[in-house]
Order: sequence, then structure tokens, then C-alpha cells
Amino acid sequence: MKESLSRQMIKDDVLSGLTVALALIPESVAFAFVAGVSPILSLQTAVMMGLVAAIFTGRPGMISSSTAAISVVFASLIAQHGLEYLFATVVLMGVIQILIGVFKLGKYARMIPYPVMLGFLNGLSIVMFLAQWEQFKINKTVMVDGVKIAQKVWLPTSDMTIMLLFVAFTMAIIHFVPKLTKAVPSSLVAIVVMTIIAVALDKSGYHLRTVQDFAGMELKGSLPKFHIPQVKISIDMLKVVFPYALIGGLVGLTEAVLTLRVIDEMTDTRGHTNKECIAQGIANTINGFFGGMGGDAMIGQSIINIKSGGRTRLSGLVAASGLMVFIMFGSGFVNAIPLAGLVGVMFMVVVGTFKWESLRYGNKVPKEDIIVVIAVSLITIFADLATAVIVGVILSALMFAWKKGKSIEVNKVNSNCGSKIYEIDGVLFFGSVLKFRDLFDIKDDPDNIIIDFKNSKVMDHSAIEAINSITEKYFNAGKKIILRHLSKDCQMLLKNAESIIQVNIEDPNYHVADDLL
Repeated sequence: MKESLSRQMIKDDVLSGLTVALALIPESVAFAFVAGVSPILSLQTAVMMGLVAAIFTGRPGMISSSTAAISVVFASLIAQHGLEYLFATVVLMGVIQILIGVFKLGKYARMIPYPVMLGFLNGLSIVMFLAQWEQFKINKTVMVDGVKIAQKVWLPTSDMTIMLLFVAFTMAIIHFVPKLTKAVPSSLVAIVVMTIIAVALDKSGYHLRTVQDFAGMELKGSLPKFHIPQVKISIDMLKVVFPYALIGGLVGLTEAVLTLRVIDEMTDTRGHTNKECIAQGIANTINGFFGGMGGDAMIGQSIINIKSGGRTRLSGLVAASGLMVFIMFGSGFVNAIPLAGLVGVMFMVVVGTFKWESLRYGNKVPKEDIIVVIAVSLITIFADLATAVIVGVILSALMFAWKKGKSIEVNKVNSNCGSKIYEIDGVLFFGSVLKFRDLFDIKDDPDNIIIDFKNSKVMDHSAIEAINSITEKYFNAGKKIILRHLSKDCQMLLKNAESIIQVNIEDPNYHVADDLL
């Protein structure tokens, strides 16, 4: 039983890896155009990233390659300083990512709230959907004021209609094949069928646009070669390279960690974030020394891999190896793959990636979460992933602070000895200090006041300052105040601690988040 299960897993990984290898081709070519490098360089990057990241990955089944996010980050660097600076930047980017993993900083990425991830997935789905329409355009030279200008224009109506029909046919194959058999990934079946149809149509006189047409050249690959970046190491060089390396490294790890979380949910397993950070860093460092443009995890191809049955690092190795084999020895087949088939595959990925249930949330979830989902989706579409995630986390934190800040309450009790007791209930931090100050009636209170924090917790320096402010006001009013159930570090930070705090054995041991400690 175990042997048959192992054989089935190997078969699934191999077939899903081959499917991903085919799906990587048009994406890698497109990313090359974004970055301003040759398609072969981008394809070789996909191979190196895929191989190395799959070996060291902390999330088996995840696919790494050259990506749109990294291409966008490095585009201006390449335009201004050339490829050698690019290679040096990729090496440094990898080193930064390795250090983040070694010092276990990747764990903080798991603090990204679910609404942020939801918005990212929805936004990314729309971005992937819109990106595919570039393959429905062709280059055309037009005359403007007597000058020839090359521009992208839509396919003629008849060609557009035929391509859309074949895209729909591809999507139908992917949808219905699993209902008949799950022995072979439906995406692979669709690509093979569409390629056969494209070749047959070409022989009959009608040409479907292919990968070769989209690249503008016949793809002929070669093995990546070791190459030390030809740059003079100096302060001026580092001033140019470091900002790009840092931004690229953070963007890459953000996308990798979010992809890891998506796959965790799809497979009901848990990947290793810090190990994945190291894997991405090693892959990029090696990439830089083999003339690569850098990359990270690809959520679209990773989802294709998982949905096609890929579960182990073997699928990633097969995807990268298959891509290299296809480029080197199967260029005829690769160049003949119709864009309609690949677009159909990506459209099905879009359908599977978009969280359709989020459209039905309505009043079922807090409105704050809906605001975060919408904001992150829009920023992902119109800006970039890193900005979207950062803004989403900040929005979530501010909304949480606002909501938590309103929840602090007080129970006022008059004791038999003439004292008044304020029993604080709730978390005291920067978001709740304003309401905390309003809880006290300093003018009309008796001469002896007790503030009890047994049901509260002091979280930061803003809370300490608020407590100190209240004690000073009572002190200036000539009234005695006693603070109970404060931790020792709270007592250390209060300026008037010696004169106003009553220490008792019930004091808690929690710590305040404050740099002064």
C-alpha cells in the first residue's frame, strides 16, 4: 500500500512539474520584457531559481522563478546601470534574504492578518487576469508626424474571436477532464491538446499565435554559465546597489511568505518560514553568480502545481529541469505552444485564486476587515505587492488599536474607610490612553484614591505616561493615590513611583514594551 502510494505521489509530482514547466515559459518571457533583459536570461533565471529553491525550500510544492514583482523593482536599475550591476544586486539581495532567515526574522511575516492575505489574493488574481490580455496584442508600426513608431495594438476582430474561443476551449478541458480522470493533470492535457490543434491549423493555413510569436524570436536556450559580476566594489557602487537589493529582497520574501501561507491552507500543512527565507536567499545569490535577474516564489504557478497534485520538492525540481530540457532540446514544441492554451491555464488559475466568498461577506464580518480587503486589493492592482501588504498591516493594526482602545472600562467602588477605588478593566496602551484619562473625577474624588489594575494590563510607554499624568494631577490636588497590581517594570518607569505606589505580593510579572527597560 505504501509503495503504491509512493509511486502515485511520484507520478503526480512529475506530471504536475511538467505542467508548471510549460506554464512558466510565457510568464518568464513576459517578465523579461518588463525588466528589459533578454527572454533567455529570464528563462535561465527561472531554471536556477526553481532548482535551488526546490532543494532548500521550507515549503515543498512551492514554485520559484523570475517574477513580475522583482522585474518591476530592477527595471530602472538595469536601464540606468546595465546588467553587471543587476547581477551584483541579485547577489546582495540573496545575502540579505539569507540573513533574515538565519536571524529568524521571517516569523514576523506570519503576523500578516488574514484580511490582508485575502485582499492580496483578490488583487493578485485581477493583476494576473489583466496581464494575460497583453498576449492578445501585436506589435504594429504606425506613422506619427512622419516618424515610424512601434506600438501595441489589439488583434484584428476575427483573430481575437478565434483566440477567445480557444481560450474558452482550454478552460473547458481543464474543468471537465478531472470529472473523467485524475490520472493526468488537466492543465497538461489542455496544453498538449491545444498544441496539437495549433500545429494542425498551421498546416491547414491558419496560424494561432504561439510562444515564439509572443517572444518575437525562436527560443533556443543554453545552460547558465558561472559569471562573477564585473563591477568595482566601492561605496558609490553600494549606494546604487543596496537600496534595490533591500527592496527586492523584502518584496521577494513577502511574496514567498504569502505564497507559503496560501499553500499551507490549500494542503492543511505548515511550511517553515525562516527556512524558506534562506532557500530564497541561496537561490538568488547563486542566480547572481550565474547571470540571473533574481526572483522569488510564484503564487500562480505554485497553485497550478498544488492543484495538479504536486506535494513534494520533486515537483519543483521537475518543473525547473523540465523547463531547461524544453528550452534546450524541445524548442520546436515550446515555440509551437499556442498562447491561447497558456492564457486559458492562467485564467483558470485566476478563477481558483480569487476568494469568491469575500464578495458575499456583507455584514457577516467586521466592516474594518472589509475595508482592509478592498484597500489591499486596490493597492495590489495599482501599485505593488509590498506596498499593499505594508499598508494592509498598518490599517489592520490601527483599526485594532482603535477598537481595542474603546473597550477599556472602569468599575468605581466607595470603600468603608472613605477611599474610592477605580477598578480598571481592559488593556491600557497608546490606543486607550485618552479614554483612560477621562475615567477619573479628580476634582470631586475623596482624599484617598486607589487605582486597581488587577483586571488590566499596561502594555507600552504611552500607558505609563498616562498613569504618571493621573498620579501627578491627584498629587497636585493634595490627594493620596495608591496604585495596585502593577508589574515591577511599570513601577520602575513611573516618575513618582517611590511616593505613590503600594507594593504587594499580588503584583504581576508581565513586561511593558518600552525601550527604556
